[in-house]
Amino acid sequence: MVDRSRTPGRLGAAALAAVAALAAVERAHAADCATLPSPIYGIGGSAPRPLLARLGQALSQATPPETFIYQAPGACHGPNYIIAGTKLTGTASYWDATGAEQTCDLPLTGADVDVGIGNTFAENCPGIDALPATVGDFLGPVNPFVFIVPNASSQTTISAAAAYFVYGFGETGQAEPWIDESQIIKRDPNSAAAIIIALAIGVPVERLKGVDALTNPNSVLLVSGSPAPERAIGFVSGEVAEANASVINVLAYQHEDQTCGYWPSSTETSFDKRNVRDGHYPLWGALHFFTRTNGSGAPTNPAAARLIGYFTGTLEAPAGVDVPAITIAAGSIPACAMRVQRDRDMGPLASFAPEEPCSCYFEAVATGSTSCETCATNAECPASAPSCRRGYCEEY
Repeated sequence: MVDRSRTPGRLGAAALAAVAALAAVERAHAADCATLPSPIYGIGGSAPRPLLARLGQALSQATPPETFIYQAPGACHGPNYIIAGTKLTGTASYWDATGAEQTCDLPLTGADVDVGIGNTFAENCPGIDALPATVGDFLGPVNPFVFIVPNASSQTTISAAAAYFVYGFGETGQAEPWIDESQIIKRDPNSAAAIIIALAIGVPVERLKGVDALTNPNSVLLVSGSPAPERAIGFVSGEVAEANASVINVLAYQHEDQTCGYWPSSTETSFDKRNVRDGHYPLWGALHFFTRTNGSGAPTNPAAARLIGYFTGTLEAPAGVDVPAITIAAGSIPACAMRVQRDRDMGPLASFAPEEPCSCYFEAVATGSTSCETCATNAECPASAPSCRRGYCEEY
């Protein structure tokens, strides 16, 4: 699916006002965050909210329960808050045992941040040249980033070259149909989505053209609600796109030196993330957990150590909290299902062999089926896939 240069129409003040109004709504009778069971305080991007919401629900159901409390102003706020020791103030979100998002009031003096969370390396963030030795960066699951259009749009693919003219030049880029800057939806330089897209298309993140949506959910709202659907375009995390598939479509993306466009998965409507996992789809970033560390590189904050340990597998999660299954259900990819890796955002890809692969398990959970054989022990697996892992015969 070779791309034709494209680009968008006219976002009305009413739509932006609606976004601002939604952001300003406060729920009455909010709980005090400090009184919730075993609170874990986080700040960072809106991209991983679908994953964090599922995790928050599972932790609230655990015995004993834990509460994940989160603010999502942008990925780069995560490492910046940890480095500076900035406290959380105002209100924050948490998820109860039913999965409902609730709001709680933070202490008047603020709450210490346990962990900063976002899908970008800290060095790409405003104000950070390098992490200090006292702050650790722990990698979690992988999440693709995608260009989106309204369901009513006829567009199906975009190339890096076309996106360069859309987001680098806007109206003067002449990349039809996306030439109306009021319909080109972007994010600010604190957004992991903006950082990764900007790096991919070669436009400085602070110079991206368009309307700043402030969050991933708002990007969906502005794109899906556009009065000129053929001209509207934005970008969000894969998690958020999957959760809103009823109102937006994902464009196949053709990177430089590629001859066709790819979706994150093998088809537009599948969920196997095959093209991310094998390196054909390049727009992705690992989830980063930032926290204070000791001289050995271990987290000094017990709450952060618990949360990070659940994702890295160094700490057993509470009974009933299946982090790999939660990760896959949210639309992300556990590292054990990846076959490529990189050491910087949009850097060159390198072959990756996870210590305990889970590709079969990933496909079974993500798509509902797999060609891999099921098993209970290694003895039940064939020589070509001799290791029984999470109920499936893996290649090693």
